[in-house]
Amino acid sequence: MYQKLIIIGHIGSSELKYTGDGKPVLSFSVATSRRYKDSEETTWFRCTYWGEYAEEASRRLAKGMRVMVEGRLMPDPETGCPRVFERKDGSTGTSYEVVVETYRTLSKSEEV
Repeated sequence: MYQKLIIIGHIGSSELKYTGDGKPVLSFSVATSRRYKDSEETTWFRCTYWGEYAEEASRRLAKGMRVMVEGRLMPDPETGCPRVFERKDGSTGTSYEVVVETYRTLSKSEEV
C-alpha cells in the first residue's frame, strides 16, 4: 500500500529544531485556499521535513512563499484521524499533518 499527498499553498510559520542525536527536523505550516464566488475556504497543513535536507529547506523557505509539498498524511497515533483540538474561542479545529518527502518553491505565475 502507498499514499502520496500533494499540496500547493503558501508557507506560514517555520521552525528548525534538532533531535537528541543531532538530526535536523523542519516544521512548517502551509495554507491552501479554495475560492468561491463570495467566500474563501482555507485549510492549514502542519508539515515536517526530516533529515539532511531540512537545514537547506529552512534557509530556502520563508513565510508567504508559494510552495508545492509532496509527502504522506500522518494521522494522530491515538485516534488514526486528524488531530482534533480546541481553539481559544472554544470552537473545535483539526490539524492535518504531512511528513514531507519533497518540496518545490513556485513563482506566483507558475501553474502546476
